[in-house]
Amino acid sequence: MIKAYLKRPVCVERIDELGTGLLDKYEIYSLSGGMWHPHDEVGHSMLCSGYLEWGDWIATGADGSHWIIPNALYEQQYAELPVIPKAVADWIKKCKKNTVSIGGAMNEPDLPEKVADYFRKYYTREQWIEIQDTFARAWLDGYRVEEGK
Repeated sequence: MIKAYLKRPVCVERIDELGTGLLDKYEIYSLSGGMWHPHDEVGHSMLCSGYLEWGDWIATGADGSHWIIPNALYEQQYAELPVIPKAVADWIKKCKKNTVSIGGAMNEPDLPEKVADYFRKYYTREQWIEIQDTFARAWLDGYRVEEGK
């Protein structure tokens, strides 16, 4: 299964029982008890040395290198791309095209009305921080646009 995640790594695939084709793709073999290990070819492993368990992830970098990410670490360090409204996505694209800084892109007097509405939808300090964090993550890492909006 391939999903869109943060820019680094380029591609992340989860080793699960339904994705056993990945075992062949990465030349992984079983040791015992649900543990898996990358296959070594003349001392050169396709992956980092280590063991895999069902649910672990194989990441592929831009240079074609692969590495194992244990599921617990993956959940801690890599999150799905933030979901933002189309108006906010369009604003990010426009600002980047015009070389506006992220600070300038969040400057309230310059915001289009729908983007200003996005930033105004908070009732607590925690919600305000979360909105800013989501915008910053979308700016830096990419985003998905809300469906139907």
